[in-house]
Amino acid sequence: MKKLYSLLLVALLTLGVLAGCAEKKDQVKEENNASVEKKSEAVAFPVTIKDALDNKIVIEKKPEKIVSLIPSNTEIAFALGLDNEVVGVSDFDNYPEEVTKKEKIGGQEINLEKIISLKPDVVLAHASSAHNSEAGLQQLKDAGITVLVVNEAQNFDQVYDSIEMIGKATGETEKSDDIIKGMKDKLAEIKAKAGEIKEKKKVFVEVSAAPEIYTPGKNTFMDEMLSVINAENIANDQEGWFKIDQEAMIKRNPDVIITTYGYYVKNPVEQVISRKGWETVNAVKNEQVIDVDSDRVTRSGPRIVEGVEDLAKAVYPEVFK
Repeated sequence: MKKLYSLLLVALLTLGVLAGCAEKKDQVKEENNASVEKKSEAVAFPVTIKDALDNKIVIEKKPEKIVSLIPSNTEIAFALGLDNEVVGVSDFDNYPEEVTKKEKIGGQEINLEKIISLKPDVVLAHASSAHNSEAGLQQLKDAGITVLVVNEAQNFDQVYDSIEMIGKATGETEKSDDIIKGMKDKLAEIKAKAGEIKEKKKVFVEVSAAPEIYTPGKNTFMDEMLSVINAENIANDQEGWFKIDQEAMIKRNPDVIITTYGYYVKNPVEQVISRKGWETVNAVKNEQVIDVDSDRVTRSGPRIVEGVEDLAKAVYPEVFK
C-alpha cells in the first residue's frame, strides 16, 4: 500500500510538472505573439504624422526611397539603418562616410529637378528652411512626393521628437526608441559625473572667428549643453546667438574658451591665444582654448550627446578622461 501511495505521488508530481511546462510554453508563446503583434502594429502603414508645420502627413507605405534636405535628418536616417533607402542628400552632408556616395541635391538652394528625378517616396525637409523653400516644397508635393517637415530642435527633448518622427515615418519605431534610450542613458551618465564637480568653470563659446565673434546666450542648445556638464556660460545674460562686445567678455574672464569653427578657419586656437587684448584672460594665460567638432555640438541628431561629451572633456579634462 505504501508503495502504491508513493507511485501515485510521483505520478501527480509528474503531471504537475508537465502541466507547468505546458503552461509556461503557452505563456512564452503568448508573449512572443504579443511582441510580434506589437512590432507589426508599430510599423503598420499607412501612418499619419503631424509635422513641424502642423500639417497632417499621410505616408501610405514604408518608404523605399528617401531624400534628406539637411544633415541632421540624414544622420538620423542612417542611425535608423536606412542606408539603402536614402538616395539623395544635401551638399553639406558629410557623415557618415557613406553619404559621399549618395546623389547631391543642392545646398541652400535645392535642385528640385534632381530630387524629382530620384523618384523618392518621402522627402525629409526641415523647419529651419521650410518657409524660405515653401514654393519648392509645394512643387515636390505637386509632383506626387510626400514631404515631411521635421522640427527644428532647440533642446534634447526636441531632438528625441525629431528621431521619433523620422522613425515613425519610415517604419523604424523600434530602432528610434532604442536610439533615444541610448542617448538618454548616456546623457544621464554625463550629468551624474558632472554633478561631482565642486568648482564650476566659466566658459566662453565662439561660433565665429574675430572680428565678427558670435556666441550662444540663454535659450540656445549650447547653453543647455554647458548646463548639463555643470559649467557656467558667461554669455547667458543675453538671449539667443549674438555678436559680442570683446571688452565685456574679457572682463568676465572665462576659465575656458571653446571654438567651433576649426572646419573653416586655420589654427583657431592659435588665433584666440594670440588675439590682442585677450592675454590677461585666464583661458588664454593657461592655454585652455579648445576647438571642438562643430557638427557634433550643433547637429540635432543622434551624435549631439557625443558633442556634450566633447564639451565635458574640453572643459573638465581631469574628470572626463
